[in-house]
Amino acid sequence: MTSPGAVPPVRQLRLVVEAEDYEAAVRFYRDVLGLPEQAAYSGGDGAEVVILDAGRATLEIANPAQKRMIDDVEVGRQVAPRIRVAFEVDDARATTQRLVDGGAAEVAPPTTTPWQSVNARLDAPADLHITVFQELRTLDERAALDGFGTDGSGTDGDPAPVVDGPPPTR
Repeated sequence: MTSPGAVPPVRQLRLVVEAEDYEAAVRFYRDVLGLPEQAAYSGGDGAEVVILDAGRATLEIANPAQKRMIDDVEVGRQVAPRIRVAFEVDDARATTQRLVDGGAAEVAPPTTTPWQSVNARLDAPADLHITVFQELRTLDERAALDGFGTDGSGTDGDPAPVVDGPPPTR
């Protein structure tokens, strides 16, 4: 637990992805999805990396039953690998179309979920299975829905959301 005003022990979550087709992956995530470039580095041996700003990061940990339920709701079948990347957007339908036009393969179209978000699934460059989602309700509004609650284990002293029914996120 951190005290008020203390610096959190983790400052950033960074997902590092190896992409065989580096240029295509950069074009897709930076230019099509719209993640701003924060920094880029190259080495004399052809090594290249770009760091794209994806806004606020969270780590969502789901048990196998939750993963299966999410796939069933969003796609209608089991498709997601063990790791899936989700991007919150303002307009899931328009973003999905833009990503498909930019090279992603739609796995499932934008779908309104029981937890009040619009989620779409895509297979994207760098072999990532991704979700784009648009929240239709605020976190406080969703917390009032059946199946939402807290387990009181938030490390910052605030209760952490927990779900006994539909999930609060993707």
